[in-house]
Parts: sequence; C-alpha cells; structure tokens
Amino acid sequence: MNRSLALLLLIVWLLVPISALHPAEDVRHLSFYHTHTSEELSVTYFVGGEYDASALKKLNHFLRDFRTGDETEMDPGVFDMLFNIQLDSGSTGVYQVISAYRSPATNEMLRSRSAGVASNSQHLLGKAIDVRLVDLDTTDLRDVALSLERGGVGYYSKSDFVHVDTGRVRSW
Repeated sequence: MNRSLALLLLIVWLLVPISALHPAEDVRHLSFYHTHTSEELSVTYFVGGEYDASALKKLNHFLRDFRTGDETEMDPGVFDMLFNIQLDSGSTGVYQVISAYRSPATNEMLRSRSAGVASNSQHLLGKAIDVRLVDLDTTDLRDVALSLERGGVGYYSKSDFVHVDTGRVRSW
C-alpha cells in the first residue's frame, strides 16, 4: 500500500465516529432526567453486540434509590425495553425518571402509604422503572410498551407515568 493511501485511510479512520463503525441496531443510547434529583444522564450502554460495563455502572448509580442512596445492579433488559420503546415510537426524547431501584426500606415506607405498592415489587430487584418520555404522550408510551410483550406495563394516568419491568408479561 502506498504511503498516501495509508495516510488517507488513517485520516478517515480518525474522523469517523465510533457509532458509524457499528450497524445502528448495535448501538443503544438513552437519555434521562431524574425528576427527584434533577440529575441528567445521556449514555451509550450497548455497542457492537456488548453491554458497556462503565455505562451500566453509571446507569446503576443514576437509577439508585434516591431516598436512601442505595444502589443495585439494574437488569439491562430494562434499558433495552426503553430503547425499543423509542425505536418503535420514533421518539428521540429524554426519559423522565420517577422511580427505578427501591431499597426494601423505601418499598415498605411506600407500601404503608399506598395500597398500589407491591410487597414483591420488581423495583426491589432492579427490574423496573417508572418513566415519562418528553416527546410522547404517556398513553402512547404505554401502548408501545404493551406491544413489546416483554414484561409488566402499568399505566398511572393521574400521575402521568408508565411503569415498565422485565418480569412476566402483564398489565394494569
């Protein structure tokens, strides 16, 4: 290979974004705003057929129990559901997080205040998240989540959010 061709290939390689080196379906990116902490996170958590451990660690911290600070290892399937909701709906918006991981203490406190909180909540297992999507009506968010048939979907119209989890397929 001549020197000018090698230099040209090197320049192209340096200028091409990493995401362009992988098919679009192999790059999964999500953006969040936490309604209780006002924190924001925008993260590419899956590239080239693999979850990014560093990105998952950031997500675990971001989605911690905001009342106690306790963290857990979130099920990456939750992120895949959120990614697929955006893909299927055409949304490019930011997810507003209402709740994700809940410590046992937080779950019990919430149960004492509301009959709608399950004692065996998927939130305790890091398998659930309650969200809104800024550019999608929550009824549409619910409908897209239901169409995935990949876990639980709860619609809370009065509070204007949707619960999704990676447990068994069910809805309420």
